[in-house]
Amino acid sequence: MTERPRGGGAGRFAPSPSGDLHIGNIRSGLLSYVRARQTGRRFLWRIEDLDRVKVGAAASQLQVFADLGVVPDEAPLVQSERTAEYAAALARLEADGLVYECYCSRKDIAQAPSAPHAPPGAYPGTCRRLGEEERESARLRLEANDRRPALRLRADNRVHSIDDVLLGRVEAVVDDLVLRRGDGVFAYNLTVVVDDAATGIDEILRGDDLASSAPRQAYLARLLGLAEPGWVHVPLVLNEGGQRLAKRDGAVTYQQLRGLGWTNEDLFAWMQQSLGFAGDGGPWRSVDDMVSGIDFARMSTTPTVFIPPAGS
Repeated sequence: MTERPRGGGAGRFAPSPSGDLHIGNIRSGLLSYVRARQTGRRFLWRIEDLDRVKVGAAASQLQVFADLGVVPDEAPLVQSERTAEYAAALARLEADGLVYECYCSRKDIAQAPSAPHAPPGAYPGTCRRLGEEERESARLRLEANDRRPALRLRADNRVHSIDDVLLGRVEAVVDDLVLRRGDGVFAYNLTVVVDDAATGIDEILRGDDLASSAPRQAYLARLLGLAEPGWVHVPLVLNEGGQRLAKRDGAVTYQQLRGLGWTNEDLFAWMQQSLGFAGDGGPWRSVDDMVSGIDFARMSTTPTVFIPPAGS
C-alpha cells in the first residue's frame, strides 16, 4: 500500500449518503485518492448528510472503498455534527452586512426576469432591496404557510474565476446564492467552504459538472477569510444516451457489478481504459496500480460512456 502522508494539505471525497455509489462516483473518489497520494496530501472523507440520507448508506460507501483498498487517513467528518460551525460562519457574514432574507419560492425565481449577463437559474435579486414594510409583509405571508425565509449572500454579482488543473480558467457570475434554506438547512456552498478550510483541504478533485460552482465557493472563502483551494475537475461517466450516469441506467453500482461477476480487477481494468491509459505499462489490478499509472497531464478529459454488462 502507498505510504500515508502526515500533516500538510489534504484532498477529499464527499459523497451524499443517499444510496449506493455508482461507477462514476467510484471513479471520482478513486481519482481523489490517487491525486492525494501522488501529491503527498492526506485523503479525507466527508459525509454530507444535511439533506438526503439513506440509513446505512454512509457505512456501505466506506466499505466499498475499503474493499477497493482505500481507507481515509482520518475519521470521516459528519456534516450534521457541525451545524454550530456553519452558524458561526453565517454570523460572520451577517456582521459584515452580507446576508439578507429571501422570500421567493422556486416558482417565483423561475418566472422572474433574469439579470443581464446572468447564467440561467441565477437569482435575479428580487428580495435584495426590499424595504422593511415589504419584508415584514413577506414574512407574515410565509408564516401563514408555515414557511420561513431563506438567507442569501449579498454578492457582487460579477464574474469570478478559478484556475483548474485540467480545465484551465473557469469563470462564472457569482449571484446572491443561498446560505441557509427556508427549512433551516445550511446550504451546500456554505458548508463545503467551511468544512474544506477546517480540515486543511487545499485541493479539490470532483466531477466537472460542479466546475461552474467553484468560482462561487472561492469567492465565499475569500469573504470568510479562508484559504482558497486548488481545483481538479474530472470528466463525468455518462450513460448510453450521453446523460450523466444514474442508478436507473442498469447495473452501475459496485454491488450490482459484483453480483454480475465483476471482480475488483475488472473494475480497475475499466478505470484504466476509461481514463485513457489502456496499454500504458501493465494492467491495473489495484488502487496502487492507479497511483503509479496515472499521469494527470495526460489523462483523458472527455466524458466516458459506461455500458452496463450483459445480464443487467
